[in-house]
Amino acid sequence: MTTIEAVEREDVVWFSDQFAEIGDNIERVIQGKRAVIDLIVICLIAEGHALIEDVPGVGKTLLAKSLATSIESHFQRIQFTPDLLPSDITGVSVWNRGSSEFEFKPGAIFANIVVGDEINRASPKTQAALLEAMEERQVTVDGTTRPLPPPFMVVATQNPLEHEGTYPLPEAQLDRFMMRLTIGYPSREKGLEILDAHGIRSVFESLVPVISAANVTRMIDIARQVHVSPAVKGYIIDIVEATRQHDEVLLGASPRSALFLQRVARTRAASEGRDFVNPDDIKAIVEPVLAHRMALRPEAQMRGTAIPDVLSSVLRQIPVPGSRTIS
Repeated sequence: MTTIEAVEREDVVWFSDQFAEIGDNIERVIQGKRAVIDLIVICLIAEGHALIEDVPGVGKTLLAKSLATSIESHFQRIQFTPDLLPSDITGVSVWNRGSSEFEFKPGAIFANIVVGDEINRASPKTQAALLEAMEERQVTVDGTTRPLPPPFMVVATQNPLEHEGTYPLPEAQLDRFMMRLTIGYPSREKGLEILDAHGIRSVFESLVPVISAANVTRMIDIARQVHVSPAVKGYIIDIVEATRQHDEVLLGASPRSALFLQRVARTRAASEGRDFVNPDDIKAIVEPVLAHRMALRPEAQMRGTAIPDVLSSVLRQIPVPGSRTIS
């Protein structure tokens, strides 16, 4: 055993402990949804962005704010409305009479975690202001490019049922979200816990940071070092290609989605105290990473086929690395 292996093992154990602490802190506010909490924390550490899509009142914004509050960093909340301007997000140059030069006033995007509430209520032009920031982690205003502070994450929310006065996100922007998550309604037992916990005042008010931005950056570095074998990489590519070749799929997963699958799988493995990715890591994240990048053929939609059904079919067809049977 070398010294490097021992250090890596200690790093992974530390990663797993920190990951659990963040999740536990958020779960104080969002009861009974640990799987969703873990996914959004994974998304942060995998250097991605999350779109939370669900009906009103299930805690979309509260989940995003709880994640931001759990990290000792700078976060901004943007309420997307039809009159929101791109400069409100990216910033604007203002003439300073005292110095006789233009002075840049940063917009809300200059934060570690940006919570975009009801993103589909803003105009397409304003939505597009996020594209460069989400993909390249920088903002260009008046010909000057400014980097965004690491770690950086956009957590956007939208209501999938209400369409009046909204602007659906185009495929190009959906593809930049690493995951699309749904929270869902709580069980009866958890509903009673919510009444007890939030009946008098919100638990969110007492939430405090449990990790610094610097430690989140360290977790990102550790996740990047998690080993992905050639067989598992081949498994990722086979799944992505199968979505493009499926008879009922009009638009399959993009090459970017394969990169996202690998990054998310690495983070998931580290969260469980492993320094290597296994096929189960891939299976567990296929739907939140791929579903929103795919579109069904009209005839498949008329038959009542859903994208999760297609992904389940794909996983059954693709041989699992290290197995002689079809999983």
